[in-house]
Amino acid sequence: MILHMAVFRWKDGTTDEQIAAATAALHALPAQIAVLRSYTAESNLRVRPGADFGVAAVVEDEASVEAYLDHPAHKAAVEQYLAPIIAERSVVQLPYEPARTP
Repeated sequence: MILHMAVFRWKDGTTDEQIAAATAALHALPAQIAVLRSYTAESNLRVRPGADFGVAAVVEDEASVEAYLDHPAHKAAVEQYLAPIIAERSVVQLPYEPARTP
């Protein structure tokens, strides 16, 4: 499995309403994109300094990463809600194994 993570820093002047709309659009994606096995999208809790917002998506394989990123619902959320407010973006894909209990 693969963990795809994206983190964002918002443009100066981004409003709480814009962030709420982007969050709602992202929260709607799991119901629309079947390849998502696990998904979260939230504002940074700021336990430590870092980005403003993060998304973590777990999928089965590389083809599923592409299917998620190329899905029309994902593209629409990015174009309509995220692109206008993102100042910086970083992404990474990591191998993922669910936590094991001893």
